[in-house]
Amino acid sequence: MVVPQEDKVCVIIAARNAQDTIGRAVRSALAEPEVAEVVVVDDSSDDRTMAIAAEADDGSKRLDVIRFKVNRGPSAARNHAIAISRAPLIAILDADDFFFPGRFRRMLACTDWDFIADNIAFMEKADPTHPPADFAPNPRRLHLEAFVLGNISRRGAPRGELGFLKPVMRRAFLDAHDLRYREDMRLGEDYELYVRALIAGARYTVIESCGYGAVVRANSLSGQHRTQDLKTLFEAERSLLSAGNVPPNAAEALRRHCRQIGRRHALRHFLDRKREGGAGAALAYALENPAAMPAITGGIVRDKLDAAHRRVRPRQPAPQAGLRYLLTTD
Repeated sequence: MVVPQEDKVCVIIAARNAQDTIGRAVRSALAEPEVAEVVVVDDSSDDRTMAIAAEADDGSKRLDVIRFKVNRGPSAARNHAIAISRAPLIAILDADDFFFPGRFRRMLACTDWDFIADNIAFMEKADPTHPPADFAPNPRRLHLEAFVLGNISRRGAPRGELGFLKPVMRRAFLDAHDLRYREDMRLGEDYELYVRALIAGARYTVIESCGYGAVVRANSLSGQHRTQDLKTLFEAERSLLSAGNVPPNAAEALRRHCRQIGRRHALRHFLDRKREGGAGAALAYALENPAAMPAITGGIVRDKLDAAHRRVRPRQPAPQAGLRYLLTTD
């Protein structure tokens, strides 16, 4: 298959201690004919991630495996891969995940976009041989307000924010608007980049065809994060709002999302103080920050209700045959 130059894709995989999954991820990327480059950045792993990634090479000279001597985070790894690669299209693949066959063929059949994302199948056990549902593409444009609102978590609902989307991005658009991942962020770095791209006028197309398999893990970095990570995301969003170039309707959505992150940070800070200094230190923090009290009390009540609910009705693993999709197809 001859792939036009403008349709060639660089797949970027930032990996840390991913020896059990990196081979599958690399093989799924190399299996796609549109992929001209696969760049794996081993972010100072303590295991055999780098060696196993290299062993997945198919001999096509498309794979480049690099190792950081010190851990720098996924944003730095991705930015480095963007800097050393050349393909006009950029796709991000998490080291735990994989592509279903034909992903890029379906995406590149669409035109007139700067970013394009497809549906994601969430599963608890990876099985690339189990095909996803055959959804019609139904392409639609994703605008800033809808994207931000789609990232506001809902209590009791499975995690499914639109920030999980893994778009193919045109390098020319990223370069024209000086867009790269913020290297101080280890939570929400994808979301924040996509928001800046949409503010800059990115044409973001979404299709319902499914080509990305995401393995859900209890210890996912996006599900477990440090208090500082929440603070950095909160401050990044406030910085976007203070720039003054966000349309009013989207600005209100950003403020809502920012408030949610702020509440999560306040609760986490309170719990940190309690763990480190006891109940007295936590109470002192709450009294010194009365504006945080609703977030703290509300968060504690919700956590206790959720814990009680889990004791009464333990969560059952989802069967592999019942894949959950990010985009509902009504």
